[in-house]
Amino acid sequence: MASILIDSCVVTDLTDSKGDWFEWSATTLEQLDQSHTFIINPIIYAECSVGFEKIEEVETLFEHLGFAIKSLPKEALFLAGKAFLQYKRRKGGKSNVLPDFFIGAHAAVSGYPLITRDKGRFSTYFPKVKLIMPEHKGLN
Repeated sequence: MASILIDSCVVTDLTDSKGDWFEWSATTLEQLDQSHTFIINPIIYAECSVGFEKIEEVETLFEHLGFAIKSLPKEALFLAGKAFLQYKRRKGGKSNVLPDFFIGAHAAVSGYPLITRDKGRFSTYFPKVKLIMPEHKGLN
């Protein structure tokens, strides 16, 4: 069974059934569920935990979703640093983007497709990663 990395924004979508992106995220995962294993990494776990008061709540979420947590290989950590350096050299002005580089590098090094709504940095710095994204305008 093939693995797919799930971006933090998609996990967050699934926690709000009235949110704008809930339907797309839930439907996309349902369509892929039978033939794929969904995974997150510690960076995604940390980003998603911001919305919860207790670790038990986060654990319950990921247990309910059935997502496996995979460590980031050292090669991904190295690639993330290099991609972030390239971003900074291009005068990337946002300081909160490093998690995206860890996520993109993990997908790149491990050969995982990535379900996300955030095309920009992933397609620019990790062009070989297959992105599974909404096809209409208004993306984050």
